[in-house]
Amino acid sequence: MAENKSYFFCGIGGSGMLPLAMIVAARGAAVSGSDRSRDQGRSADKFAWIENQGIALFPQDGSGVAAGQTVVASAAVEDSVPDIAAANALGLPRMTRAELNAALFNDAAQAVGVGGTSGKSTVTGMIGWILARVGRRPTVMNGAVMRNFAGPDTPFASALVGEAATYVSEVDESDGSITLYRPDVAVITNISLDHKSLDELHALFGDFAAKARVAVVNADDPESRPLLGGENVMRFGFSPLAGMRGGDFEALPDGCRFTVHFNATQCEVRLRMPGRHNASNALAAMAAARALGISIKDSAAALADFAGLARRYEVLGQAGGVTVIDDFAHNPDKVAATLAAVAELPGRALLFLQPHGYGPLRQMGKELAASFAKGMRGGDKLYVCDPVYFGGTVDRSTGSEALVAAIVAGGGDAMHIASREDCGAAMLDAAKTGDRILILGARDDTLTDFGRELLGKLG
Repeated sequence: MAENKSYFFCGIGGSGMLPLAMIVAARGAAVSGSDRSRDQGRSADKFAWIENQGIALFPQDGSGVAAGQTVVASAAVEDSVPDIAAANALGLPRMTRAELNAALFNDAAQAVGVGGTSGKSTVTGMIGWILARVGRRPTVMNGAVMRNFAGPDTPFASALVGEAATYVSEVDESDGSITLYRPDVAVITNISLDHKSLDELHALFGDFAAKARVAVVNADDPESRPLLGGENVMRFGFSPLAGMRGGDFEALPDGCRFTVHFNATQCEVRLRMPGRHNASNALAAMAAARALGISIKDSAAALADFAGLARRYEVLGQAGGVTVIDDFAHNPDKVAATLAAVAELPGRALLFLQPHGYGPLRQMGKELAASFAKGMRGGDKLYVCDPVYFGGTVDRSTGSEALVAAIVAGGGDAMHIASREDCGAAMLDAAKTGDRILILGARDDTLTDFGRELLGKLG
């Protein structure tokens, strides 16, 4: 549907925008865009790569907006942003990222939508890799770089451009846009508090599952139980209720292993990723692949080579006996999963968190604090800087101080140090042989650079 169209992406470097821009450009559309991060001098390598793909980039001052374009922007982008003001003045049509993605998704004969509070990027990448390994040519729209598809020429491989008939995509419940998608296969990894109330989430995910030919639902997740009774449901998990059932989980120094039972078939799965939560993600991906006619043995063979995603418990390296890990954990469920993976192996954790916004701290600060306090072991330490802030009119009255106070009250060893650089210095000063430093947070590409800087200083 993108052929011969012209799109201007406002915020083209965003984790959801960039892969979509790559997909529509590959399908023949003219694509250009702007990004506030580029104007601020951040992520220069990313924007240089985008320009090398033949996409024209402009300052976010309205100068790149022209007649004949459709402007693609987040629903949260205000009309006062110069690009939007210029588009309105020209009377240009405007689409959200989700609206454009859903249009592409709904045109596909085999449309696999992956939703859930946590794990959806990993499951999306796993399904894409399984399909690619068995010779299908899927188009994959992800919110994170898929390391199996990344290379020197594709360092930002959050999209895989394949055939239009098979489309695998994350779908987002946080803004309600999950309602736009008509999946053939709907995957729900789990349901927990993030951007909306649990009542709202149950309704959104319930409607999403009901629309699908096959709904893949987590039998281990208490909040997903209301969805398990649907006639179209394939259950996954370690629960006896699961059809795609895992067992015999074992943590390994370089990942994990477990067995999978489906009907009369059994096989072993080995992952290069740690944590029982990643075993659950693999079961979800295998169930979705089975709904597309792929055997569990073929799926298991593909997953053995799955390299994971950037910033999903990504080991950046080791120096001075200290391992530095980059991770996307930012909400209560993701933090709990990451801390559980940390606890599977010996060694103290020095945790750094940059909260991904002031709004999320107000929405889920209490639950986030409880997740840290419960998951941290004796000896683990948490360093929290001020939330990421890129400008705008957001209420900044609730900050990191309140989060840290709640964690300490819950028994966790945490401290608030306003600047990221000072947090890094404190962690380096505390680090000893055998420790792991974890960089946690979302919405900021420079967190990986921060982790690499710490690794360099350790060396």
